[in-house]
Amino acid sequence: MARGSNTGNKALVQNAAKALDQFKYDVAREMQLRIPEDRYWGDISARQCGAVGGHMVKKMIEMAEQNLVSQSSRIR
Repeated sequence: MARGSNTGNKALVQNAAKALDQFKYDVAREMQLRIPEDRYWGDISARQCGAVGGHMVKKMIEMAEQNLVSQSSRIR
């Protein structure tokens, strides 16, 4: 999550990168992490960054499940 690092991860949906970045900060706030004002994550521990990522995945799975349920109820 450090500024300037490029791991090759790209959003699969066009124009989703900005929303995913905002989602990261929302999740970090929910976890009561102190977000650096300059948005540089290099001083935050790998454990905390990993926890943010894990919570993001959990919330995305929850949203996908809710989406599937609502789609299946419309089909019936």
